[in-house]
Amino acid sequence: MAQNVSAVGTKITIVAVPTYPYGITISSFADDADPLDATELTVADFTMGLNGDLVLNRRPTPISVGVNVIANTDEDKALEMLLDSNRVAKNKVSVSDAITMTIQYPDGMTKVLTNGAIISGAVINSIASSGKFKTKHYTFVFEGKVI
Repeated sequence: MAQNVSAVGTKITIVAVPTYPYGITISSFADDADPLDATELTVADFTMGLNGDLVLNRRPTPISVGVNVIANTDEDKALEMLLDSNRVAKNKVSVSDAITMTIQYPDGMTKVLTNGAIISGAVINSIASSGKFKTKHYTFVFEGKVI
């Protein structure tokens, strides 16, 4: 039997306290960039000792997740507000949201990332030479993952 690897129907819910305590649901994913991208983790460094012994040093590593959404959608506007709320600037009150991300895949699998922060994104819409708004990319980092 063939394995179904379709991701159509994936949804992400982001709860950010205090900005979005009831959460926002993301489903307007971009078609010109990977909608959800988790970077590869390096959980250990290694060296070889003088006599050829392998020496491992495990280290804590944050989980980095990128989300690409269609520009100017309600989801994009909510993520832009979340990013701007956490941005520090002169004469601006900023917050430090505690973020939880729940990813619901169409096969019923769910992944929950905890104790996170939004770390990058664009707070304005960029325009491509084709005349359309560019896809908006937002990056989050998390300390934990619930299995």
